[in-house]
Amino acid sequence: MTILHSLQALGTVPGPVALAIGVFDGLHLGHQEVIRAAQEHAAQHHGTAVVMSFDPHPLRILRPASAPKMLCGQAYQSLLLERMGISTALLCPFTTETADTRAESFMDQLVAHSHPLGCVSVGYSWTFGKDRGGNIHVLMNQGQTHNFAVYGIPPIRDQDVIVSSTVIRDAVASGDLNKASRLLGRDYALFGQVKQGRQLARQLGFPTANVRPEAELLPPFGVYTVRVQIGDIWQQGIANLGVRPTIENEGAFPSLEVHLLDWSGDLYGQNLEVHLDHFIRPEQKFAGIDELKQQIAFDLQAARLVLSKQQK
Repeated sequence: MTILHSLQALGTVPGPVALAIGVFDGLHLGHQEVIRAAQEHAAQHHGTAVVMSFDPHPLRILRPASAPKMLCGQAYQSLLLERMGISTALLCPFTTETADTRAESFMDQLVAHSHPLGCVSVGYSWTFGKDRGGNIHVLMNQGQTHNFAVYGIPPIRDQDVIVSSTVIRDAVASGDLNKASRLLGRDYALFGQVKQGRQLARQLGFPTANVRPEAELLPPFGVYTVRVQIGDIWQQGIANLGVRPTIENEGAFPSLEVHLLDWSGDLYGQNLEVHLDHFIRPEQKFAGIDELKQQIAFDLQAARLVLSKQQK
């Protein structure tokens, strides 16, 4: 995937440029509809669909205390976009200068740097520009002036709930991963790189891949059954999400320790997409290593029992 980092870089994209604009945290069902509209326009007009988001999240600049914890890191977002068929993304730096730009001026820049701007696709209630002066009506007026199409995508509903990143964050934080998966339109997963750990689990006889999740918002800490794709094969396993209170000092960074059942290999440096399935128990602090080792053995038994029932 090609990732652009400035509005000026749009000039390198074969036009007409079909822009899908939003924050797109999580790339949920609503976001997918916004992006799909841009893809359809690009296909019909032999142009290029570009997904445009902002870094950091605008609230990090406008109201830092209200900024949400992100569901999806940039590397995982790029992977998910590639799966949707997107080959070009624009990660626009969001600064105080960006926040102070009037909506019309922002659109003038998009028009000036695209050759040409074919369409803009957004959520119907999306606002932009200084003092949130831009909305779908401003976009439509700009479209008439500069000859580009505008698609305002209405909210997507699920069981009378509007699909939004906020609702999904609440579901993840409460451990309702089935609901999160439904609203995302795919299985909820954590994504991150396998880091070199202390290899204590290996010494205990349970080797693990130590994954540092990209996501800022995590589900409840504890032990889960998981699925991980290694090459073309899905591997089942068990994972502990948390701060490992038995062996780490207070304030340790959360990690996801993944033990794949009946598998061996070197995963250091690889990015893993870990699908969390069944919650076995909360994370807890044990009296010592021996008690921890005994509990891991119990957890493995529980995981195998759960997985065997799922296969029937």
